[in-house]
Amino acid sequence: MLETKLSRRGFIKASAATAVLASAGTVGFNEWSKEYVKASANTKIKEIPSTCNACSSKCGMVGHVKNGRLWKLTGHPDHPYSKGKLCARGHGYATVVYSQDRLTQPLKRLGENKFEPITWEQAYKEIAGKLTQIIKEHGPQAVALTEDPRASGKFYSPRFINALGSANYYTHHVVCSNSRDAGFLHTVGVTATSADISNAKYIMFIGRSYGDGIRPSSVQSLAAARDNGAKIVIVDPRLNNTANLATEWLAIRPGTDLALVLAMSHVLIKENLHDLNFIKTYTVGFEAYAKELAKYTPQWAEGITGIPAADISRIAIDMGKAKPKALIEQSWRGAFGCNYENSTETGRAVAMFNALLGNYQQKGGSIFGVKPHLGKLDEQKYPNPKEPEAPKAGKKEFPLAYEGSGVATIVAKEALEGKMKAAIYYHSNAALGYGNPKVMKEAFSKLDLVVAIDVQMSETAQLADYVLPEVTYIERDEVIESLSGKVPGIALRQQMVEKVHPDTKPIHEIYTELAKACGVGQYFNFSLDELNEAKLAPTGITYKQLKEKGTIMFPAEEITIGEMPKVKTPSGKIEFYSETYKKAGYNPIVEWIEPKVSPANDSFRLITGKQAIHSHTQTANLPILMQITKDYDLERIWINPVRAKELGIKDGDLVEVKSSEATSKIRVKVTERIHPEAIFVPSHYGITSKDLRTGYGVGFSYMEHVPFDFEKWSGAGNIHEVIVKVRKVNS
Repeated sequence: MLETKLSRRGFIKASAATAVLASAGTVGFNEWSKEYVKASANTKIKEIPSTCNACSSKCGMVGHVKNGRLWKLTGHPDHPYSKGKLCARGHGYATVVYSQDRLTQPLKRLGENKFEPITWEQAYKEIAGKLTQIIKEHGPQAVALTEDPRASGKFYSPRFINALGSANYYTHHVVCSNSRDAGFLHTVGVTATSADISNAKYIMFIGRSYGDGIRPSSVQSLAAARDNGAKIVIVDPRLNNTANLATEWLAIRPGTDLALVLAMSHVLIKENLHDLNFIKTYTVGFEAYAKELAKYTPQWAEGITGIPAADISRIAIDMGKAKPKALIEQSWRGAFGCNYENSTETGRAVAMFNALLGNYQQKGGSIFGVKPHLGKLDEQKYPNPKEPEAPKAGKKEFPLAYEGSGVATIVAKEALEGKMKAAIYYHSNAALGYGNPKVMKEAFSKLDLVVAIDVQMSETAQLADYVLPEVTYIERDEVIESLSGKVPGIALRQQMVEKVHPDTKPIHEIYTELAKACGVGQYFNFSLDELNEAKLAPTGITYKQLKEKGTIMFPAEEITIGEMPKVKTPSGKIEFYSETYKKAGYNPIVEWIEPKVSPANDSFRLITGKQAIHSHTQTANLPILMQITKDYDLERIWINPVRAKELGIKDGDLVEVKSSEATSKIRVKVTERIHPEAIFVPSHYGITSKDLRTGYGVGFSYMEHVPFDFEKWSGAGNIHEVIVKVRKVNS
């Protein structure tokens, strides 16, 4: 078993230094600018505030433009996520604007892997005709739209699909945070809280890494907490790149985080370290939960998690003594974002553990953020689409899923069953990233119409009937973005350079023009500027002011620490006992749930996660970022040295990874930073689209090995419920 405490400080610091420095904004942009921009030293530089698109954080940034071309980027000083810094992927992803693999015109499928360029007019006419026919024959519920939402998409996408009469709007969260969202929603009334990291005294991260999934401000806050003496515990089968700032690593057995949280909760109550006053005032169902917790002792959890009972008790007691400035961070895609069959219940247990600490709305605790008060379009002048008659597909199967995100893979399931007939994918590579690619490809083949709206020819675009080319985020204005937190604010993504390819369009134009072709243009009878002006109306800020500043915060609306808001649950309180769960046919009290599968002595659990330089496959096709991968062999899988020795495997060897779904070949990194029962593969590789020339053929996609399977509560993809065998092969 691994040594679970961070005693080898030199090793830890050396291993994480690059990623943490990158997240703090020290990676320069000079090399990129020299290669891509030729401008004289005397050229006037134009600075345009905007937001990044390299990941879903959408950090604030400032584009520096020379001779009409993007020259460099800096972090926006006022944006709460960037605070003047950008991470490595934020710098690198901007090069997509000048990528040689850009989509440059609308395409229509002619046959297998064959497309012909067509005009926008032809694309709109034919897509609208097919959608109209499908709706006439099968009803609007046979049409769906899925996206990885950004500011404009969050407004225009659901409006468009609703205008067609369908409620089938979905997001990428099915493989991102559906489990966490459902667990939190039915416990504390929101899909996620935020963490007052810089003021915390004891912080636990479960499967979450600020050093890999980077918001520069998060890294800065964690560094501040460490400087102030905070204890920082990483719970992860992999020693991730937050290690440089951690004080302890618990190398937990994959899939057992729920057992750890239940045992820690048991200790808090046994030692009378729970906040009884908070519990009596702001929660319901505590007595029933406490009774259930009685059997989840640290000794019980040790047998499941592999973490010594003494360590479980010690950490729980220390966190109890540090309350309310102690918390389990709310996570993202990590261990209870979307990974295991028990991840929704882990999310519930984490939200409840923080309630036992009484840390909600407390300094150094878990925070219910506040959103800015923005306006809406005048419904008399700009009518909203009618509420769809049929419910969203998947609502019956997954009643606990957050309805705003839905369960995107239900589109593929219903396509295979002949129920879904048309699917639109915007800024979404569902064919590679949402479910097993073979299953997704088969599902796409059953659809009468598939439309992909994208910047590059992704795997989803390759399977589409029509491909519509969007401009990059460097070339477009967008809808105003709301920023929620202790201090609310707004941010604006705006165009930095003129279109590189004249026949590409921003998404708000695509939806507006396609809606007109579909006969529902009355719901899009406004311009983007009119929409943003309406949103700004209550704030007293002019559109001109926002364009000049890019990000504006509202400090006068800062939340009052110590003042609990009304919780948006059915009871109006934090729920240790959920009537919603009971009505849905599930246990209203959190209980231990086994992972769906477990490795034997001759196999491993396949797990995945981020690296500091990439965000999914969308960044893997950028030469400047992929070069880092190649320089350091970052596509390799990780294997523990004890297991490697048993298998006769040495660092750098070529191995075969075989699951029930696929067989892949890859070289290995032998390291003590991985649990013996797990194989780690980074999530950014395995691109199979030959049109993405930089990323094509590098590494393998973990999704190839993931069965088309989803946990029963939230519908989240069970992307870590995968068992593989590994053997050395000849080069």
